[in-house]
Amino acid sequence: MLFRQLFDSESSTYTYLLADGRTRQALLIDPVHEQVERDLNLLKELDLTLEYVLDTHVHADHVTAAGLLRQRTGARVVASHRGAPCVDVKVHHGDVLALGALRVEVLETPGHTDDSVSYRIGKRVFTGDALLVRSAGRTDFQNGDAGHLFDSITGVLFKLPDDTEVYPAHDYNGHTQSSIAEEKRYNTRAAHREREAFVQLMGNLNLPPPKKLNEAVPANLACGVISPTQTSSPQA
Repeated sequence: MLFRQLFDSESSTYTYLLADGRTRQALLIDPVHEQVERDLNLLKELDLTLEYVLDTHVHADHVTAAGLLRQRTGARVVASHRGAPCVDVKVHHGDVLALGALRVEVLETPGHTDDSVSYRIGKRVFTGDALLVRSAGRTDFQNGDAGHLFDSITGVLFKLPDDTEVYPAHDYNGHTQSSIAEEKRYNTRAAHREREAFVQLMGNLNLPPPKKLNEAVPANLACGVISPTQTSSPQA
């Protein structure tokens, strides 16, 4: 399997490229609109065919490149059945996508948003904003629910084998990955905490809204295909 972790510095977003080495079929997880040429160039350099573009949820801090990549490559867009109506493959918990010899297992992990999913591929799990390195995604917009997030982290993600590698959609402190064992022990929001205490903690974060909230959410509900009215929308 071919694997690359890519980074967008403006939004601190990780994009992941995975491909089957024999068939050269590839997928991208959480691509960023401004980085589409970088991603397309890398696919060309590595002689890969993009089959799927996977979003972990409707993002509020950047615009997805999913729709643009679909236009440019013919790839199918994959996301939760609870999310954007524009996707080609609306997935549920337990669904499996095939990519050559790779198997992509869908884990519904709502809480950060109601449409959040994680993708498990071999010994790696791509957790979106649900489980971050030593942290967890905020729950104060887009139908977020701290109780549901706690259930997703402790009841779904923490039930994976301890040696499962964790790859989040974002990091703001220089981390690139973690493991389930590490997060069960060291996660500052979810580890060693009861559900009620977690809900209370998340309800008192008092974070400012994402800078691109007003632009990103409407655009991402259309798979990132931005209209002129969306590009002129004020930012929060």
